[in-house]
Amino acid sequence: MRRYELMLVIRPDVPDDRAQAVIDRSTRTVTGAGGQIVKVSPWGRRRLAYPIESYREGSYHIILFDAPAEVVAELERGLNITEEVMRHMVTRIERPAATRRSERDEDAEVAPPEDEPEPEGEVIDESESEAAPAAID
Repeated sequence: MRRYELMLVIRPDVPDDRAQAVIDRSTRTVTGAGGQIVKVSPWGRRRLAYPIESYREGSYHIILFDAPAEVVAELERGLNITEEVMRHMVTRIERPAATRRSERDEDAEVAPPEDEPEPEGEVIDESESEAAPAAID
């Protein structure tokens, strides 16, 4: 099974009980087809980048789930005809290779990564550099 993330943008004028019904229907679709819900997190109301159907805000919800690929098509088909949903997007999440390997063979042990030798002299961490890019003006 693969891991997916579903982002739902629900109309802001939808009552909370109907919005929860849309989320429950989506999770039932996943679990009914053999998938597993990992996490459901409501993000709340947020301003949209551009108006959708004359709405300037939307209620965001994220659902993280593991499921076979066929489930995604069925889930999207249902969300396309749901009036309460303004937008939705399903994204496949790549898991680290060590996690995928352990899922295939539960008895396999993952060898720890070998330590790289420490470089001699002063080491500069470039990730926190405050240097500005040249010639932006």
